[in-house]
Amino acid sequence: MTLSSITNLFDPTQWAVSPDRVLVAAALIGLAVAISLAIHRLAFGLLRRASGHGPARYGEPIFEAVRAPSRWLAVAIAISAAAERLPMVEPVWDAISDFLAPLIFGWLALAFVKGAAIAHERRMETRLDPIHMRSRKTRIEIFRRTTSSLIVVITLALVLLSIPGVRQVGVTLMASAGLAALAIGAAAQPALKSLIAGIQMALTEPIRIGDMVKVDGETGRVEEIRMTFVVVRVWDERVLVVPTGKFFEESFENWSRSGDQLTGTVMLNLDPIADVPPIRQAFLDFLNEHPLWDHRDAAALVVDAHPESIALRLSMTAASIGDLWDLRCAVREHMLQWLRENQPVALIRHRLEVEAANERGA
Repeated sequence: MTLSSITNLFDPTQWAVSPDRVLVAAALIGLAVAISLAIHRLAFGLLRRASGHGPARYGEPIFEAVRAPSRWLAVAIAISAAAERLPMVEPVWDAISDFLAPLIFGWLALAFVKGAAIAHERRMETRLDPIHMRSRKTRIEIFRRTTSSLIVVITLALVLLSIPGVRQVGVTLMASAGLAALAIGAAAQPALKSLIAGIQMALTEPIRIGDMVKVDGETGRVEEIRMTFVVVRVWDERVLVVPTGKFFEESFENWSRSGDQLTGTVMLNLDPIADVPPIRQAFLDFLNEHPLWDHRDAAALVVDAHPESIALRLSMTAASIGDLWDLRCAVREHMLQWLRENQPVALIRHRLEVEAANERGA
């Protein structure tokens, strides 16, 4: 191949498909791709070194997340630059790039949002206490999912609009915008309701990831908060899936809204003849020796009385919800044992007036 023939490869008037021109085109594209990959690797190597220490280390999740999509973006840019000099390749690449460009940029945007969310969480872990961290994590997760959903919808719309047939359908729909708006509004109502509920969840925070809640008679920890539902794991490892809107339309209990410290109770139904002060002292003595009691509060009060029973409420506090549950179980077991051993008359028994029954029988 002479120098003049190589020069003619880039002359559109002389362009025709031939093995030589195909080999030269492939070589030029391969060289452009290799150069772009080398630049990409060098740039991310420098970014990784810079993010290894100092405040820049919080940006490491972003760099790692966008590494793969940015690599493909660099390849696409290299092929586009080479295709401009290759008339045989340019029309084919222009048709392919109409599909690839939205997909690559959408992938890059999704990766950036994911990396930014992880980076922000890591940064907040060193600055916030667990309660505020749960609040911030919930907001980050909801906004991440909302943004990701919008990116996916926009990406798919751009890809579909690159298809001539679909584009024509879109023009036809725009001509009848009133009817289309009504149809789309009716079809998208559940999705829009869920989207609004998710955003409202992030702004008002009735629940957060990690909160202990009681909903539909079940108690468990909030594991995930999505746009359409909330995942709650109950004590026996079952998973409760609750629609997001339910937390705004119906009442529920949030046991850890302001902290994990709670006051728990144990109810003892005793005989009216029971001597309450010794029972109260036995309860307080047991709490003083138990490691789960946090010494914030403890009380034993008669909260109700009936002809055949009295209700003695034992209240206590603990540092966490799990500790409080274990402490209540321990108090309940100890007090029943103490009553059997020290004051058995306090346990409820059904009495029969034997003398009156004998008189009636006679």
